Amino acid sequence: MAVPLLILYALTAACCYSALTIRPSGTWDEDAYGAITLACFFTIALSAVGLLITVIPPTVRRAMGRGWLVPPLVFAAVAAVRWTFGG
Repeated sequence: MAVPLLILYALTAACCYSALTIRPSGTWDEDAYGAITLACFFTIALSAVGLLITVIPPTVRRAMGRGWLVPPLVFAAVAAVRWTFGG
């Protein structure tokens, strides 16, 4: 399960990076604000999928340590803050 989770976390990191690097040209730039919102939504959705894959199956829960829960929680928190204050 480590390989699919790493791929999922890489996609989550890419969405989070996109959400953080998109800068609107001004208050009128609705396209940039929409892109920030979409990137934040994808980051939170992919983080939720990663958490579900890590937590729900008992075999994965026993095999993987608690450290596998940290990346999706951090990415989701960063995306939520960006969505709230910048998107």
